[in-house]
Amino acid sequence: MTADDSGAAPRDMDTEDDAVSDVPVGDPSGAADEGDENTIAIRLEQLILGADRRYTPFQAARGAGVSMDLAARFWRAMGFADIGQVKALTEADVLALRRLAGLVEAGLLSEAMAIQVARSTGQTTARLADWQIDSFLEGLTEPQDSGLTRTEITYPLVELLLPELEEFLVYVWRRQLAAATGRVVRAQDDAEMVDRRLAVGFADLVGFTRLTRRLEEEELGELVEAFETTCSDLVAAHGGRLIKTLGDEVLFSADDAGVAAEIGLRLIETMTNDETMPELRVGIAFGTVTTRMGDVFGTTVNLASRLTSIAPKDTVLVDEAFAEELGRIGDAPVSEADAAAAEKAAEEGTGEAPPSYRFALQPMWQRPVRGLGVVEPWLLSRRS
Repeated sequence: MTADDSGAAPRDMDTEDDAVSDVPVGDPSGAADEGDENTIAIRLEQLILGADRRYTPFQAARGAGVSMDLAARFWRAMGFADIGQVKALTEADVLALRRLAGLVEAGLLSEAMAIQVARSTGQTTARLADWQIDSFLEGLTEPQDSGLTRTEITYPLVELLLPELEEFLVYVWRRQLAAATGRVVRAQDDAEMVDRRLAVGFADLVGFTRLTRRLEEEELGELVEAFETTCSDLVAAHGGRLIKTLGDEVLFSADDAGVAAEIGLRLIETMTNDETMPELRVGIAFGTVTTRMGDVFGTTVNLASRLTSIAPKDTVLVDEAFAEELGRIGDAPVSEADAAAAEKAAEEGTGEAPPSYRFALQPMWQRPVRGLGVVEPWLLSRRS
């Protein structure tokens, strides 16, 4: 890195102070807790990262051959705070910077795309890490009969779990990458890779705000976890994709309208049979959706959200485009009158089998929806 990369003449790494600071990487203030807990925190960091702190951000950027500005942008995109020039980075940090910069130099990624890669990876893994520490490790590190504290138990526990969790994370990531690649390959054209026609649904717990005032924090947390777990399992089992969870609400998508319809009704049926869960309402829309960083955007998503907000409890509301798509693929009759006529003709012995439909659609009153104009929702149900 040249002098103008950092605003000062580069210094040789060996002339820097070699003392390793005990300041946590995420603590830009420079203040650190003292005592045994801080020592154990540093030991845990070294165990997890597999290396000691050796470099300041300036040294890491120079070692990776990138500007300090770009290194800082990568660092922030991954979700880490600025740390000044504290010696807190490792060889792995240098290698990560070098790899991202190498992808840009090779023309495989633009600089903006490399930043997005860092941001999406950082956001996803930050949530995963928080969950593992807050839920998984917390439950396993309760003080034991041996008299050891949670802090004393954590180090050997992490030492045992780390390689297994790392292998499992890589396995799941590869599986998810294979599935996502398959969806792209099956896309009909390049435009469909970004702007795709999908069914998008929201499932929302009714009266959740009132519950937050009545339930204890632990009870509320258990309810939310049970809701998210149930939704995740049902969406995955029936071929959909869980986009995100928002506490009392989940967002899912499916390439096929029939799959989305099955998921929506299954969610209602499952929650209705669970006395511990509040009522649920689901809204689903079908149309063009923009996908970015694993999330979905666009009018179709907004419409699904609005349908959810006006749906009666324990029902599934869909938009007109979704109803038409179900008719097109033969999962619901285009017209109930035509379906009844076909069934009657079959009963009279015409020799033709009556059509077999999975779902029924009932048109509801048209109503204005804020930001989307007049909408005609349809009530989705199973066909008896």
